[in-house]
Amino acid sequence: MLLTVNGTPVYAATGGRDFDAANPAIIFIHGAGLDHTCWQLQSRWYAWHGWSALAVDLPAHGRSEGPPLATIDAMCGWILAVMDAANIRQATLVGHSMGAVIALETAAKASDRVTGLALLGVSSAMPVHPTLLTAAKDEPERAYDMMTGWCFANAAKIGGNPAPGLWMTGGARAVLGQGREQALASDLAACNAWTTAARSASTIEVPTVFILGESDVMTPARKGLELAKFIPHATTVTLPDCGHMMMQEKPDETLDALIAKFGARN
Repeated sequence: MLLTVNGTPVYAATGGRDFDAANPAIIFIHGAGLDHTCWQLQSRWYAWHGWSALAVDLPAHGRSEGPPLATIDAMCGWILAVMDAANIRQATLVGHSMGAVIALETAAKASDRVTGLALLGVSSAMPVHPTLLTAAKDEPERAYDMMTGWCFANAAKIGGNPAPGLWMTGGARAVLGQGREQALASDLAACNAWTTAARSASTIEVPTVFILGESDVMTPARKGLELAKFIPHATTVTLPDCGHMMMQEKPDETLDALIAKFGARN
């Protein structure tokens, strides 16, 4: 599905069904340097169970045009603009890593437009190692190697994909390499500058689930649990033997956690 957002073409996958704004909407937001393809199983399930699903490509990622957005605040405004372009009044937001930060901050800034939150691979702060920041800016190929090395738990690095024949680390590196110039560097800098986690989380009143990886070294589960304490009645799911990329490493378990919180509509 192609939308025009702030005068720029934007792509959003719809899970294999035509988007219908009359259905309850669920929007999937990818992390730094990634695109809509990380949500294939989850977005498709929701599209075929009574929801209208959008798995968006942020500007300069995947099939979306435009320069990368430099701040989390700008990304929040962009998500609201996407909702306007798709005639969505309210939506449940599902975000991974940087996408989880965007979802959280969007709910804090526009509480009347967000009906639920799923925050995956997120923590109470999102600092980025200086070496990775520099590599993303000056040596992107090196940054791709660093990120794929850190993102996955050990099982995923030795053929642990539940879909036979798929190579998780190689696939992730290929997606990172498809982003526009400086997209990853811009994303990582935005995450590194994020300082409003506790303040924003304390304003959230909608149903919220945290989905965390037990073996996540990029956003450790204990830091995600710290953030969850600021949101009344938030539920948490920690996936064993799982790193930062739970949508690929534990796709069924990730979907089960979403279904348990938000369910089907038909």
